[in-house]
Amino acid sequence: MTKLFHSTAFLFLFIASQTYVQGTGPLRQKIQEIISTKKAIVGVSIIGNYGKDTLSINGERQFPMQSVFKFHIAVAVLSQIDRGKLSFDQKVKIEKKDLLPNLYSPIRDDYPEGTTLTISEILTYTVSKSDNVGCDVLLRLIGGPQEVEAYFRKNNFKNVSIKINEEVQQANWDLQFQNQTTPKAANEVLTAFYYNKKKLLSKKSHAFLWKLMKETATGANRLKGQLPKEAIIAHKTGSSGANKEGVTAAVNDIGIVYLPNGQYFFISVFVTDSKEDAATNEKILADIAKATWDHYTVKAK
Repeated sequence: MTKLFHSTAFLFLFIASQTYVQGTGPLRQKIQEIISTKKAIVGVSIIGNYGKDTLSINGERQFPMQSVFKFHIAVAVLSQIDRGKLSFDQKVKIEKKDLLPNLYSPIRDDYPEGTTLTISEILTYTVSKSDNVGCDVLLRLIGGPQEVEAYFRKNNFKNVSIKINEEVQQANWDLQFQNQTTPKAANEVLTAFYYNKKKLLSKKSHAFLWKLMKETATGANRLKGQLPKEAIIAHKTGSSGANKEGVTAAVNDIGIVYLPNGQYFFISVFVTDSKEDAATNEKILADIAKATWDHYTVKAK
């Protein structure tokens, strides 16, 4: 009887594993075709079909986050708002000396002499417009990058390393690798946020960040580049630019994509050590997102 039980269990696991492979096999093959000819390291994590489908390529490899970490920072800031340490309407003075010239900043463009903004406004600039000045203002408010990493460690998220702010990260090419994560870890945070697992955020804070992610203006040619214009995608990008040798360390985009039938998939794509040009790097992400979209829209018919 014991042998029969173990044999039956093994057969069940074998069938289940084959179903898993068949479910994501064609998509994996397509993604491999997309990246096989590229002079770059590409990391992918996809979760679809309500968590039943998972696909990972270099999913456990560490990649520099760049501005992807602004999503993590926003979660940490909103958690402090939920605990009463901060408030949405709390005003923060941003002085002219804070508007560093070498940082990408729509805040600086809009207020070259400095300004006073609410935390909700700074979050909007930081997430939806990927503002670097706003990012560092938020980090100062909550106690620095180490507080963000500690927040995720406390909530049992692994492979989330956030050590430095944008000012430091952008000033030294090598230091950007201190802020890193894996594609699988990025998707774990996305799914925890979306389903509000572990009650990370209140309903108000969750809805606020969801809105900011949907309104992200950066990365038009990345995950959303080849998707239908009406497609709903809540995402956050990250970019490093290229060094003197023409190597790009980070072209990233992580997000939640809604399908026409109301289903959705989570997708995190990171490109590093790339010798391709900027357009090709972004097209890698767009091609992978389109292949995933096609896989699930055809599958749903």
